[in-house]
Amino acid sequence: MLEKKVLETIKKYNLIEPKDKVLLGVSGGPDSITMLYILNELSKKLDFKIFVAHINHGIREESTEDEQYVEMWSKKLGVEFFVLHSKVEEIAKAQKLGVEETGRKVRYEFFDEVSKKVGANKIAIAHNKNDKIETIIMNILRGSGSKGLCGIEAKQGNIIRPLIEISRPEIEEFCEEKNLEPKIDKTNFDNEYTRNKIRNVVIPYIKEEFNPNIIESLDRLSDIMKEQEDYLQQETEKQYNNILINEIKLSENEYTIIVMDLKKFNNLPKIIEKKVILFAIQRLFGTVQKIEKIHLEDMIKLCNNNIGNKFLTPNKNLKIVIKNKQIHISKLK
Repeated sequence: MLEKKVLETIKKYNLIEPKDKVLLGVSGGPDSITMLYILNELSKKLDFKIFVAHINHGIREESTEDEQYVEMWSKKLGVEFFVLHSKVEEIAKAQKLGVEETGRKVRYEFFDEVSKKVGANKIAIAHNKNDKIETIIMNILRGSGSKGLCGIEAKQGNIIRPLIEISRPEIEEFCEEKNLEPKIDKTNFDNEYTRNKIRNVVIPYIKEEFNPNIIESLDRLSDIMKEQEDYLQQETEKQYNNILINEIKLSENEYTIIVMDLKKFNNLPKIIEKKVILFAIQRLFGTVQKIEKIHLEDMIKLCNNNIGNKFLTPNKNLKIVIKNKQIHISKLK
């Protein structure tokens, strides 16, 4: 029973606790409507409250129907419903960003806004096991490191994914069984997009020609890599604290300069050196998204060369300086 599997996932990863307020991102597709239906049932058993947030991007002709469908189910289940009408394509053009990137930015900004309004402490996203495997394959194609092989995590900060251990066929069967009649996004069949091509072409080909259980195989690989990454992260934080000299803050949650001991840093294993640098940058910016492999290698080389008063600016916001036998990593304005 799918409800039982979702409950097991929630308990396994400690996704939801009693008295939590959980905002659900619901598009109206099979995944999100299944999540809404099941979490509504579980909310009564586990004593938490749910809310629904829907974004009408105005891109597809069916956008209004999708909105009405999600609102109908929210009312039917007695769940408070919030909607945002956003012209994503216009925003993307004005900000010179991709439509997909802009859509994601708009989506999470809206989720944060509604969460504050209703006091929600968790945001539930309906990624499933197949989404996780597709992400792993995409990361492999991009030349990702071990972290990329972990795929999508069940919990990241206040973001939770209760369906992450549920396969797409299970979700489709559940929708049929419960007569949910979800809305289908026709763009999912457009193989112009990389993820769709992996979903519709690559995975079926691998299943037919090499491994019919590729989803389960890569899911096991993901679990193994997650264990290794968790260990490396613990070791990284331990070594970071060991070589840290100072963290200069602008405010309680905003760091501007991190200072580390150069000699201790250069005695670390290479893999930990890289992760310590990335950990420091993460603390400064909250992300390492714009740090590429070449940037990281240049920063490590700068430290290992041990020459004072040398510096690098990998991007316009970041500066790393070697001086006084110390590493200074700065956030530029």
